[in-house]
Amino acid sequence: MALDPLASRNFSRRALLGMTGGLAAAALTPGWRAGAAGTLEIGFLYVGARDDYGYNQAHAEGAAAVKKMPGVKVLEEERIPETVDVVKSMDSMIELDDAALLFPTSFGYYNPFVLQEAKKYPKVQFRHCGGLWTEKDPKNAGSYFGYIDECQYLSGIVAGHMSETKKLGFVAAKPIPQVLRNINAFTLGAQRVDPKITTTVIFTGDWSMPVKEAEATNALADQGIDVVTCHVDSPKVTIQTAEGRGLYTCGYHVNQAPLAPKGYLTGAEWNWATVYRNFVAEMQAGKPLPNFVRGGLREGIVKTSPYGAMVPAAARAEADDVKAKLVAGEFVIFKGPVADNNGKQVIAAGVDHGQTDLWLEKMDWLAAGVIGKT
Repeated sequence: MALDPLASRNFSRRALLGMTGGLAAAALTPGWRAGAAGTLEIGFLYVGARDDYGYNQAHAEGAAAVKKMPGVKVLEEERIPETVDVVKSMDSMIELDDAALLFPTSFGYYNPFVLQEAKKYPKVQFRHCGGLWTEKDPKNAGSYFGYIDECQYLSGIVAGHMSETKKLGFVAAKPIPQVLRNINAFTLGAQRVDPKITTTVIFTGDWSMPVKEAEATNALADQGIDVVTCHVDSPKVTIQTAEGRGLYTCGYHVNQAPLAPKGYLTGAEWNWATVYRNFVAEMQAGKPLPNFVRGGLREGIVKTSPYGAMVPAAARAEADDVKAKLVAGEFVIFKGPVADNNGKQVIAAGVDHGQTDLWLEKMDWLAAGVIGKT
């Protein structure tokens, strides 16, 4: 089996760090400052492959945009588990490459690993995707995420128009707030078209479980579900399996249309280039980096995949109308009354939870019409 050059490089870096016994981190990492001679070293860490047609590829596309900026050098390391391995990788980027800004992108990196590293290296900036940074956390740490549930809601509208069985399917990794928010937004978008629509969700248990993702997609197809979407690291298996079963699909993370030319309707995509370029520009200008960054369609942090040729004009028109209202700040997805799938009211009538409401980032329920358990 041929060696992966990047993996070999990563091993060598970690081995070197281990053989030297590590460096006196705080003392030997002076930090980077605006106007300093040299290049701003920036590290990106991925839990999976950079070409996974999913979560990691979306971040890698953002890193590629940063590479085009002047005065920067981008370091990348892929396939790093959500274990102490990520600590070793961050150590090596800082101590061997003088990285001054790190983007550990996977959800499980934040607590405790990023928080530990931020305390260990107070002069290095850490910005993590998806974590919920609080005032109690180190000031040189922070989190960023996007309101991609806006795009999931729009996907739900299209799925609602396309479904003949009124049964939708959702393959999901873990029942964490970000995933539940996407499932609920997708369902509420579809129920805007027809309140009787249901979404059956199957949790695989982890971010990358190709066999279970294929099994879940086939199980949904066997139940008469005709539109499937997902929230896993790489939608590739779900999208291709659904295509093989003759189902319609809505993508996630990046555009998977090339994988499903017959059934790809649209999708919810990240545009991390916006976030990463802003962070880098602020650091180069000597400005303090924000600790908590969020944004949606209006800010250009998320976007929708182009419509497939099979999507009718009525579906496009309704989704485009809602999209324009979301961009203008004139539409609220989580607006009461909303009940969960156990019949309990979770949002009272007259109550709006706008996108900036942190209550949404602690979501622990599934909406009425979702078949499944957290």
